[in-house]
Amino acid sequence: MSTWNYQYASKAKQVRRTFFSFHYQYDVTRAHVVRNSWVTKEDREYAGFFDASVFESKKRAGDETLKRFITEAFNGTTVTGVLIGNQTAMRPWVRYELVRSFQRGNGLFGVRIHNIKNLEGQCANAGGNPFEYLGYVVSGGQVTWREWDGHQWVDYTQVPSATIAETGQSLSNGESKQFSARFPIYDWVTDNGYQNLGAWIESAAKQAGK
Repeated sequence: MSTWNYQYASKAKQVRRTFFSFHYQYDVTRAHVVRNSWVTKEDREYAGFFDASVFESKKRAGDETLKRFITEAFNGTTVTGVLIGNQTAMRPWVRYELVRSFQRGNGLFGVRIHNIKNLEGQCANAGGNPFEYLGYVVSGGQVTWREWDGHQWVDYTQVPSATIAETGQSLSNGESKQFSARFPIYDWVTDNGYQNLGAWIESAAKQAGK
């Protein structure tokens, strides 16, 4: 896992501060392609990057320390994008960030990056969609979380429940769905992420009422 924040100024000069999550060990080269394509454009500002060493030091300090670190990284963001490589869907801290994003009202979207070549000029096999392994249930105005553990759906308790209003999403009591029913994913190569990343961020923000 690694994250960075970007500020995106839309044509109306509205700034979208975006939290990105990815599996550092396997996808850092591909993630940097996304990062570099973003920060070289005139209306976009690079706002911060946390590398693996920072993450590992927080992880050694314990889960609660790492959760606080992630929460601080969310400050000021309105959108979360997950960069999806071969193993991203299985990473527990990526799952945490996605559920935490939904809970705090961030818009969400995913981008497949396996077709971006690494330093050896190689692409990777596509991995699972992380949104398919997470779910939510709405009851009594509260939203609680579920995850697929490889065998069955179980309660996800790492993130507290949220009210419908807190999520910013258009939800209804009795609703029970996977994240994939609500949040889109794109492919960096086939969907021309270089040109369209800003539009994907705006769309996710609007879906969350931002």
